[in-house]
Amino acid sequence: MIELAEIEAARQRIAGTAFRTPLVRLHVPDAPAEIYLKLENLQPINSFKIRGATNAVLLASPEERALGLVTASAGNMAQGVASAARSFGVAATIAVPEHAPEAKLAAIERLGGRVIKLPYNEWWDTIIAGRVPGVDGLFVHPVQDPAVMAGNGTIGLEILEDLPDPDAVVIPYGGGGLTVGIASAVKALRPQARILTAEPETAAALVAAIDVGRPTQIDYRPSFVDGAGSRGVLDSMWPLVAPLVDRAVAVPVADAATAVRVLAERARVVAEGAGALSVAAALAGHAGTGKVVCVISGGNINSAKLAEILLGEQG
Repeated sequence: MIELAEIEAARQRIAGTAFRTPLVRLHVPDAPAEIYLKLENLQPINSFKIRGATNAVLLASPEERALGLVTASAGNMAQGVASAARSFGVAATIAVPEHAPEAKLAAIERLGGRVIKLPYNEWWDTIIAGRVPGVDGLFVHPVQDPAVMAGNGTIGLEILEDLPDPDAVVIPYGGGGLTVGIASAVKALRPQARILTAEPETAAALVAAIDVGRPTQIDYRPSFVDGAGSRGVLDSMWPLVAPLVDRAVAVPVADAATAVRVLAERARVVAEGAGALSVAAALAGHAGTGKVVCVISGGNINSAKLAEILLGEQG
């Protein structure tokens, strides 16, 4: 768990770079719960990742930053790190999995980042190792850096200020840094609120880990839900995640596509696949009844893929 004082300090540190995003009601007839959307897709880089990346980079020394910034990311953390590097006038190098969507790659390049594409397993190994072979610089870990998690936790503070009595908070799960950050804040201030995670069923590593009581490797299959799911829960994250998560949910990819469509049609919200997982889980009733907050983690989706989903050609 990240200490509440660290999350509060992160909020002060990143103010002016990361926005306070709105919490809005999703009106869907016959929904099983009163669903609210935490719209992190409205951040300057269209993703929550700007919070943790900014906090981590600001906590680093000028000497560390001067070496340049490095991370491994499917696209959103890459943009957070590239944005921070641009603000400090240093280089950013990003290792991405070879199936990373063009919308995210183009955004990295617009921010001045250098992209290195790797096969998924090699890319995942860089996350485990916390370094990109052959690349020097300050590695900003997308998941297990406490400063990144504290920055992510500022979302939890904002949720409870806008809605003090949620019954559940549903969080897309990729590596666990978003979950640990938000859950640390929520459990500290409203311990009775349930924390649920949502992963694509083609990459539901946390669901598998909870089933057996420890991290285990799964058969990872890529899908358009590129910002969540993995081949395995990081050993470093399991002791942090396990006590905070009340339930892990595997979401069919078709349901994630439907949720993308529902968000666009009902709320005029553009969400990427990972960002829509929480809504898919809530609409399926996994979060129960009452007041349910769904974290829309990002909105970086290829235009062609979004059009395909809106036309009903996927899902």
